[in-house]
Amino acid sequence: MIALPYLAGTAAAYAADDPLKSFPIVIHCQQKDTTHIFYLSRVTDAGLATYVASDRIAGTISLDGQAKAVVGGEGGGNCVGKTLADLRAAHQAYDLKPQ
Repeated sequence: MIALPYLAGTAAAYAADDPLKSFPIVIHCQQKDTTHIFYLSRVTDAGLATYVASDRIAGTISLDGQAKAVVGGEGGGNCVGKTLADLRAAHQAYDLKPQ
């Protein structure tokens, strides 16, 4: 799915404080004729989020980085290289809204 090199900065500290405010809970990516749904799995203290999907596909992304597939080869489809802002603008990222 998505994975990004972490860029040091204050955004990482904020992400670790409350990752559900910083990262979307779900990201969906199109690869050929298949839509993959990636779920937020973990966020490191450094602010690197890991997303997983079926078929052992995974990727990571930081608040300031671009999506990169880390497991599953080309599983990232049209998410690879996008930032969180890009994914949100393309309506590929869904945030958890508190009630």
